[in-house]
Amino acid sequence: MENLGLIPGFWKGRKVLLTGHTGFKGSWMSLWLSRLGAEVTGYALPPETSPNMFGLVEIEKDLNSVIGDIRDYSSIESAVLHSQPEIIIHMAAQPLVRRSYREPLETLDTNIMGTANLLQAARGAKGLRAVLVVTSDKCYDNKEREQGYREDEPMGGHDPYSVSKGCTELVTAAFRDSFFPPSRFEEHGVVIASARAGNVFGGGDWSEDRLIPDIVRAIEKKESVEIRHPEAVRPWQFVLEPLYGYLLLAQAMVKRGPSFGEGWNFGPDREDEVAVRTVLSELKGIFGSEFNWKSDEKETPHEAGVLRLNTTKSRNQLEWSPRWNLKKGLEETARWYKAVLANPHAARSLSLELLEKYVIDGNRGENDYSRPLAVGV
Repeated sequence: MENLGLIPGFWKGRKVLLTGHTGFKGSWMSLWLSRLGAEVTGYALPPETSPNMFGLVEIEKDLNSVIGDIRDYSSIESAVLHSQPEIIIHMAAQPLVRRSYREPLETLDTNIMGTANLLQAARGAKGLRAVLVVTSDKCYDNKEREQGYREDEPMGGHDPYSVSKGCTELVTAAFRDSFFPPSRFEEHGVVIASARAGNVFGGGDWSEDRLIPDIVRAIEKKESVEIRHPEAVRPWQFVLEPLYGYLLLAQAMVKRGPSFGEGWNFGPDREDEVAVRTVLSELKGIFGSEFNWKSDEKETPHEAGVLRLNTTKSRNQLEWSPRWNLKKGLEETARWYKAVLANPHAARSLSLELLEKYVIDGNRGENDYSRPLAVGV
């Protein structure tokens, strides 16, 4: 499957170590890499939810799956040495803000030390060309301003999750500067970069405390979903959008060298950085009377009111841009859930069909999904 801006044949037969392959985003990345012909070794904990994307879509068909914990250095070192990857894509993480308040030490250990373990293990990988560490838009020291954050702005965070992602960025930069410096690229031949995506949604996510999974669960139970912060503004993007960016970036790291060993943002067009209320309005139009919501009046931990990303760098230097807008992404997400809830055995074929659809639209350069989103509910 050659597609979009990816070099024909680049991924075919290339050895890739993908951490976090049992998660929501990791499962979609596994599926895409498999279709591109990569030889993938996945490394992650077992899926946390039931149901889950990994099981429903039968991702184990697509790769060599290794169950392990990135907090265990000897385990991740063994996986790196046995798989001998040319490219590592690190997506394993504790990915939830609210959970980080309940389990701060697990969050910090997984996201910071887990990344350090992986990067240390990568030092022993012969033939390694690129390491891409996936973090989050929440790595920035968010002042809740209207301008999107650029890649060179300070790291920070209010909650343990955001702090862990900011620290992950610092750890990544430290390993790059200390052990794989661009100035000595001719000696070591390895490029290390990081990628920061916005609020990702799509079919196959059943995580706790996420908007669309919460809505799907509420619809199944015929209940109203409680919404914590309907006015919060986020950079919403369909799951395949940042994955496309990661693939482009990893390709550029290998083909074009150390100038791509930096931080990179992948986010939506400005008009899709909208309030939760706007997303709810669009979903109401898609699900109809099945879906109702109400504000959660309980006191909740701090969550940022506004978060935006500046993606000028990835658009100019990688020629990456979103292929589907928010409305189209939500429609395809709802279609996935409706079909899979009706027939779980259809999950794999439906996911492959959706991936192909995204690729075809991107190859044609078509994005006529520009009807303005509703602004009220």
